[in-house]
Amino acid sequence: MNLINMDSENRVVLNVGGIRHETYKATLKKIPATRLSRLTEALANYDPILNEYFFDRHPGVFAQVLNYYRTGKLHYPTDVCGPLFEEELAFWGLDSNQVEPCCWMTYTQHRNTQETLAVLDRLDLDTDKPSEEEVARKFGFEEAYVKGHVSWWQNMKPQIWSLFDEPYSSNAAKVVGIISVFFICVSIVSFCLKTHPDMRVPVIKNISVKTANQSSDWYVDKEETNAHLFFFYIECVCNAWFTIEILIRFISSPSKLRFIISSVNIIDYIATLSFFCDLMLQKLIPNMENADILEFFSIIRIMRLFKLTRHSSGLKILIQTFRASAKELTLLVFFLVLGIVIFASLVYYAERIQTNPHNDFNSIPLGLWWALVTMTTVGYGDMTPKTYIGMFVGALCALAGVLTIALPVPVIVSNFTMYYSHTQARAKLPKKRRRVLPVEPARPARTPGQIGPGSGNAGSGKIIGSNAPSTNSMDANIRRMNAANAKNLGGGPKMGMQKIENF
Repeated sequence: MNLINMDSENRVVLNVGGIRHETYKATLKKIPATRLSRLTEALANYDPILNEYFFDRHPGVFAQVLNYYRTGKLHYPTDVCGPLFEEELAFWGLDSNQVEPCCWMTYTQHRNTQETLAVLDRLDLDTDKPSEEEVARKFGFEEAYVKGHVSWWQNMKPQIWSLFDEPYSSNAAKVVGIISVFFICVSIVSFCLKTHPDMRVPVIKNISVKTANQSSDWYVDKEETNAHLFFFYIECVCNAWFTIEILIRFISSPSKLRFIISSVNIIDYIATLSFFCDLMLQKLIPNMENADILEFFSIIRIMRLFKLTRHSSGLKILIQTFRASAKELTLLVFFLVLGIVIFASLVYYAERIQTNPHNDFNSIPLGLWWALVTMTTVGYGDMTPKTYIGMFVGALCALAGVLTIALPVPVIVSNFTMYYSHTQARAKLPKKRRRVLPVEPARPARTPGQIGPGSGNAGSGKIIGSNAPSTNSMDANIRRMNAANAKNLGGGPKMGMQKIENF
């Protein structure tokens, strides 16, 4: 009988979320400096009547926590979200890094998800209209907004910025966005079409010559061709729009520094400045030599296509996918360069072993071009090995190229799928979500004559009366009763207090 009593005294009952767990006190002492290792009957969540400790926590996670005390191995429950599991471990005083290797990959998936959501927040893919307080904080006049002294420019500045930089903020912004996309497309199409021979006008020059009988004659010669004048007017109109757009966006931007260092805006500056530089040079130096070199730098205008990222969330996700896959792409380039150098050297010496009068590989640098074309499975056919050993090297080069390029592709596709799926999920979330109000934990009521938490039922966690008044309300009631007794009995407050105390 004594052994049974001793065994029951060594056991402890834990009620977690309505599910009762029973274990030995020695089991909870296995992991020191944790919440369960410091259980005493003086705690507020101890119930002396039921002889158990109550914790309003997740019961499913606690089953794994208690199993960790018993076996020394912490496993991750698959039916629980990762942040919830971390919060529960922090409450029980356990380290999340103690999760077993078999569950580590599944457990850390939520961290990758949180990083993805943080990236999507930076991409600003949401089309929800921000509140006035958020707008004031973004544009730096939060203090004026709180005081109610917002000027007309502070009111207009966010509206202008939304009109030109946030195409989905309003119908007017959508119209401005459509106009901007129209000018971008027209500018790029014009830039490409003006190089077509049928779209160019020949420059005719009359050349005078002397004939054999010492008389003068002349003939017409075509020196060069220029783009049709119509394309010049198109570029003037398009660049006028781009200039106005840049100025308005710069003036109304929330942060001038972030606007200036933005990569898309830098492309816009250079593309617009290249047009004005070409225009000035044509006016100042009409017959300038090496004009083709300057026209080559105007290819930066093609980069205006990246401005479409402001109007397409898909392009933003695609660019972010390449950023997230930078390590895989770097690894791809490294192995590709390594294979190009190796196979270029091999094919150079392989073609020289046998007699080959039509050898195309006169040097290793020429072999680098062939290896690049072969490994990327393009195969122009301008250089081909003629010997059997060279053909064998070419076959190995093609197979190595296919494997090298194919290996990182699934990682890049996985990153794009991850970003795209999270974007679609965010778009389908309800706009207004129910808010959970914080509830102040209940305090145990003090019994009459109780001085501190160490007397009576202190620390038991049992609330004796659900409607028991607080200490402040009891003091107020005593003061009101003292004043009423003093008025009715004709005595002072001291007499009233004595009545209440006697009562």
